[in-house]
Amino acid sequence: MYAQRWLVLAMAIVSISACGKKQEASAPPAAPAESTAAPAGASSVDAALANPARLAGDTAEDAWRGTAAVLKFLDVKPGARVVDYFSAGGFNTELLSYIVGPEGQVIAYNNPPYLKFAEEKATKRYEGNRLANVAQLTTPPEEAPFEPNSLDAALFVLSYHDLYWRAKDGSWPVTDPAKSLARLVPALKSGAVVVVVDHAAKAGSDPLKEVDATHRIDPAVVKRDFEAAGLTFDGELDALRNSADDYAKPVFDPAVQHKTDRFVMRFKKP
Repeated sequence: MYAQRWLVLAMAIVSISACGKKQEASAPPAAPAESTAAPAGASSVDAALANPARLAGDTAEDAWRGTAAVLKFLDVKPGARVVDYFSAGGFNTELLSYIVGPEGQVIAYNNPPYLKFAEEKATKRYEGNRLANVAQLTTPPEEAPFEPNSLDAALFVLSYHDLYWRAKDGSWPVTDPAKSLARLVPALKSGAVVVVVDHAAKAGSDPLKEVDATHRIDPAVVKRDFEAAGLTFDGELDALRNSADDYAKPVFDPAVQHKTDRFVMRFKKP
């Protein structure tokens, strides 16, 4: 994710299920028995955002993340099974946990570097079984053991571009976007949706060079990849677009951080 912030990484496969319990990478996590559901009579997204049980500090990030708009665009229902792809510290995982409720499940998927980067926040997020319907799954993306025809939705937030990252210091393993999607797409049910939020790069830019330089990606590359994987483009949200963004600046530059031009695309499995 953030080149300057990665620590020395363990490259072995690690897989952790709900609330810190170990699980073999070959066995997809099973749904738990209980969780915190959204209050009746309220929008599930709005109720999740207002949930007083949210981890301290999360609400302060809602505005720049555009959380409400993104989750409403994803439009998951109570009882759904969702993967938060490269979930890092689980900001969106927690909200999805509230939305899907006790009959649903959220898979907080990371590869080892993502989990290492967010380890402290992830520990706080899941300690004490506070999100009982969340299962942590940590393994390389080309090996992710998602159960076929098991997912109602998937969410990538500012993370898909990392599949194209080739860190010069070796802190991020070479990942293959096509092979990664080949693991995810068969796990989606017919009619399932995938929402991708990412930092926009200039049209026609080489994703390998662009991600290394700025951690941005051309929206056309994302659309191409997901359509090639067998999904259908299902719409775009403009809530996070910013025409004043300077595409030449890395997304961590204080001049643009949290203010980048971000595209939000939705894809559907036929």
